[in-house]
Amino acid sequence: MTEQRRSRPGAEPGNGRLEAPHRRASEGARVVERTSVLLYRGGSWLLGHLPARPAWTVIGWFTQASYVLWPTKRRWSNTNFSHVIGQPPDSAAVRRLALRAYATYARYLVELMRLPRLSQAQAATLVDGHGLDGVETYWRSSNGVVLVVCHVGNNEVVAAGVANRGWPISVVADDSAFPELFEILRRQRESWGVHVIPWRNLREVYGVLRRKELLALLVDWGYRDDGIPVQLFGSWTTLPAGPAALAAKTGATILPIAIRRQANDHFLVELDEPIMVASNDPADLQRASQAMATALERIIAAAPDQWYSFKPMWPPTAAEAEALAARAARMAANLR
Repeated sequence: MTEQRRSRPGAEPGNGRLEAPHRRASEGARVVERTSVLLYRGGSWLLGHLPARPAWTVIGWFTQASYVLWPTKRRWSNTNFSHVIGQPPDSAAVRRLALRAYATYARYLVELMRLPRLSQAQAATLVDGHGLDGVETYWRSSNGVVLVVCHVGNNEVVAAGVANRGWPISVVADDSAFPELFEILRRQRESWGVHVIPWRNLREVYGVLRRKELLALLVDWGYRDDGIPVQLFGSWTTLPAGPAALAAKTGATILPIAIRRQANDHFLVELDEPIMVASNDPADLQRASQAMATALERIIAAAPDQWYSFKPMWPPTAAEAEALAARAARMAANLR
């Protein structure tokens, strides 16, 4: 995982762009990217030939070790989970939850690297079909659907399940940090019928919604001070402006989706309340984004040990949180 890129101070949200918080401040050494690609390819081949349970157990030791040995990552994770369960960041309960989450993340990594060996139909069998039925209902009756998802469960498997039904689905992904690895994952997703759009291609994003198709957007990339201010687990932070702005401009429905791993390692899909955005006025954008944050709370709280967004999700200082509260008040008053 890479450091998030901070935006310019005082930036205002709601201009319809799509953010890429994982983009690195510098492109980094070429050898790092090449090494990552080789490790992914080698790991994918190896894990495709090994039993899944021993593989995720061993990898879980390494992911948990990274939590223990990496102070910055540990501090970020502890702060995130302290917000979720309402305990101090240095409490034993927070540390136990973080370790469980890192172990669950290892299972996701194993599944991700084993997926290339599965056909679209095989991947689709890992998804509970009843939840997807609800997606179809909204898709057939709306002007496009923005599927709001977060780092819980396994989004790759669910996207394959949607595409297996023949529904037109596109996902927006960051191609700026590791382009070669992005291309590998893009080809894998495209082979299942999942169209991948680089985050800067805003014209294509709008085209998906104007054709009344399905567009999937991850919203828990990490805190950015130019997002839309919301309260998440009782504290001020931001969510990306993209989902609300896109829905306002196209008339699409925002549909938050919960994806949770079950005991049999299949995935349950549940739909939260649909969100409509009346206009691109600041008040409407903030109202819709707050509804997304409320849905995000429900999704994460139902399975906090399956949440693997380990970047800081809240601002680091009380002053920044107060500034967000003030900006939310201005937006509610329709002051730009």
